[in-house]
Amino acid sequence: MNKINDKTKPITPLRVGGRYIISGGGTGGHIFPAISIANAIRARDEKAEILFVGAIGRMEMERVPQAGYPIEGLPVRGFDRKNLLRNFGVVVDLLKSISKAKKIIRDLKPDIAIGVGGYASAPTLKAASKFGVPTLLQEQNSYAGVTNKMLAGKASKICVAYEGMEKFFPAEKIVLTGNPVRQDLFHVAPKTKEAYSFFGLNPEKKTLLIVGGSLGARTINQSVTAELEAISSSGIQVIWQTGKIYIDSARKNAEKHASENLIVTDFVSRMDYAYSIADLVISRAGASSISELCLLAKPVILVPSPNVAEDHQTQNALALVNKNAAVMVSDAESVVKLIPKALELIQNDKKLNDLSENILLLAQKDSANRIVDEVQKIIEKSLTN
Repeated sequence: MNKINDKTKPITPLRVGGRYIISGGGTGGHIFPAISIANAIRARDEKAEILFVGAIGRMEMERVPQAGYPIEGLPVRGFDRKNLLRNFGVVVDLLKSISKAKKIIRDLKPDIAIGVGGYASAPTLKAASKFGVPTLLQEQNSYAGVTNKMLAGKASKICVAYEGMEKFFPAEKIVLTGNPVRQDLFHVAPKTKEAYSFFGLNPEKKTLLIVGGSLGARTINQSVTAELEAISSSGIQVIWQTGKIYIDSARKNAEKHASENLIVTDFVSRMDYAYSIADLVISRAGASSISELCLLAKPVILVPSPNVAEDHQTQNALALVNKNAAVMVSDAESVVKLIPKALELIQNDKKLNDLSENILLLAQKDSANRIVDEVQKIIEKSLTN
């Protein structure tokens, strides 16, 4: 991947009152980039009409309105690959989704449809292409998702976060932009007094941040639980985000090791503060998390989730490991190896510094605006044709 581009290009305004559809979701890894793209569009055109299209019952139906954007839901859902007989209803819902997506396209008449991956983007972008609306894809992972691979043939451009994506998409359509990330994470400087004060931690001690994604990660939590005694005797400070599902058991297990050095919480409300003081992070290898860690130059041990399509988190992690920009521990080995590795690494200042320097080299800056630059080019081209 290219080194971070520190030269900020002047932002050119969009056509006033443009109409945009952004479709996809299912996880925070899809939703955060989608909302960042919408925010970048709105920053250039206050009168832009932006409509999200998501899948009913999925996370986007809640998160997108919270961000201030309207959303339409499709009844689309994934196929049951283990029991094919259960897919009759899935096919019916897909047909309903295709019909509704066509109506949305006809009613809004968007200038462009942007797909970020996830169930809803397939019927939406297919409907857009059918009506002659140009499309752009944003692929967050190093191993392309099924939906984006299926839609690539009709897409005008495909914005990616990793090099080597020619094995999935036509090379002439690929633009390396990186993944848009939550900008609030960058408002706090490293090692600020406010951050230590927020958590009640000591600036003189090393801090380990453990996160398992928005829902938590069972194996990471099991790994921490197995080594609570070692953690408590190590002299380091730990912020352990368990996720809501696991908080009760985690707190119970941590009771006899309770101290000011161990914070056990289901959710970190100020992740900017947590990143500010973290000397080392343990994280899943989701695309958005990795993009944030690259931009923040955080040393990290990645534990790829095995419960994702095509094992793409392992591919994401290896893209960093192969450039000495992260350490990886497999999910299967994490209970035995993860915390001992973390306790060893956090005391190795040279290795931490090397990881920090190398992961920063993989950072892609200002991704949302770079994607909107491509959106603008596509719209301008379509208007002249």
